[in-house]
Amino acid sequence: MIRCLVVDDEPLALHILEDYISKIPFLQLVKSTTNPIEALTLVQDGGIDLVFLDVQMPELTGIQFLKISNGKAKVILCTAYPQYALEGYELDVIDYLLKPIAFDRFFKSVQKAQTVITPAAKPAAPAEPAKQDDFMSDFIFVKTEHKIQKVYLHDILFIEGLKDYISIFTPTERIITLQGMKKMEDALPEKHFMRVHKSYIVSINKIDSIERSRIFIGDKIIPVGDTYREDFFKIVDGKNI
Repeated sequence: MIRCLVVDDEPLALHILEDYISKIPFLQLVKSTTNPIEALTLVQDGGIDLVFLDVQMPELTGIQFLKISNGKAKVILCTAYPQYALEGYELDVIDYLLKPIAFDRFFKSVQKAQTVITPAAKPAAPAEPAKQDDFMSDFIFVKTEHKIQKVYLHDILFIEGLKDYISIFTPTERIITLQGMKKMEDALPEKHFMRVHKSYIVSINKIDSIERSRIFIGDKIIPVGDTYREDFFKIVDGKNI
């Protein structure tokens, strides 16, 4: 997880970034604040990996913040003023987002931050060897904005459809691809994946619990649609003991 701090003197800008961060599985919001002095103290105390930082603030500008913090956390500048871009990059910011910030541009920026921050993290302990079968070794390729990405089926928690594109959620990332739910459903093995709603496909073995018509996978609650309820609970009943 990348631990985030949001600093902006406009409450609306804070709320937008808070909402965007909540949609990214590998981001954890530690705090959002309109007070850059408070934010600077948090950064200097450690425990913050990434700061979403406004530039024009009354007590302390974003550029001053960068100079004082001295690289103790990575920074993405978020501002309505493009003239600060060059100075920001000279101070080694990861990216420069111009307001109003669209989610797809935000997502691209945090993916860039992930490649910078994650390699410095302590490597995870190797997983216990799993029994290899077709599911554990199988994968699909999905086209994202700038590349074709390999996704192992056993990493997929669930898939969410949003108009003309879908989001594939794994324990470490959210992969957005221009794709239809039906085409994705057809590409996945029925033994391990099931459509439970017009907007959701779930990995059956990643389900933590079921309460009435709600599926719980981690902290995500997924509804079971009326059209899919009977078939879904047939599968569930078949696994009951």
